[in-house]
Amino acid sequence: MTFAEKLKSMRKQSGMSQEKLAEKIGVSRQAITKWENDTGIPDIENILAISSIFNVSVDELLSNEKNMKQPTDFLFESVNEYDIDFPKRYDMKLGGANTLVLSGYDGEKIRVRLASNTLSTLQSDFKLKIDDIKNRIDLDINRYNKMTEAEAKEALMIFVQLPNKYIGKIELAVNAENIEVSSLECDSIELDTKTKNVTLDNVSGTVEINCNLDMNIICKTLNGSVEINQISATSRICVPENAEFTAVKKGIGTSISYEKDGKKADDFSTTDSENIIELNGMKSELVICLNELM
Repeated sequence: MTFAEKLKSMRKQSGMSQEKLAEKIGVSRQAITKWENDTGIPDIENILAISSIFNVSVDELLSNEKNMKQPTDFLFESVNEYDIDFPKRYDMKLGGANTLVLSGYDGEKIRVRLASNTLSTLQSDFKLKIDDIKNRIDLDINRYNKMTEAEAKEALMIFVQLPNKYIGKIELAVNAENIEVSSLECDSIELDTKTKNVTLDNVSGTVEINCNLDMNIICKTLNGSVEINQISATSRICVPENAEFTAVKKGIGTSISYEKDGKKADDFSTTDSENIIELNGMKSELVICLNELM
């Protein structure tokens, strides 16, 4: 199915008119018509908006699309690869970015791509440093030439691919508007971040998110534990309708509530499930919701 076919199908399934979708994205109705008729191509910002509206990953949105401008096709980019041959623990400090896409794949290389459509000096402004220390890989992105984190959060895209057969534990620090983690098999991943949007798709293991901002977390699949640590924040986590999970509330002054079809609902968690959704911290709220578009 092409991007045009997917967009039209998702819009109709959601009961949304072209005018309403155009309003949500911030484009004209004519733009939606062109995209659905395969006579126009949205830029990366609009692709991200569509991804958020319909709760689908960018990879899923663009898969099998031959004519679409791929998320790796940017005006400016820097690509790094590093070979490894046995399981490692990863410690990544990536700094600020607009979007981080982290995924696992069947291979033997670490792949890191930095990309932007506006940062013409990207290759000199950002440098990737990789330290291979016994059983650990340290991966850092450093800024140069007075490049600020604010500028990076506005325009920098980071794509990281890790070889699934060589992944142990992942510790990752990044401040990004959007974080997408997909097709990842690991013992655990700890995200130390400031972000508004997190998408998890086909991630096996424990995902721990440390963030004190209000977040919107979308779990396309639930294959393990999602642990959310927050102070004075209110976040939402959307799970598939058929997902079974046990909800756990820890900390001081924390609360968990539920929504179904956009309305407040009774507790639909189960007991003794292998899948866990946990809220920890202080004075924080978590809304667990079922999303009909998932």
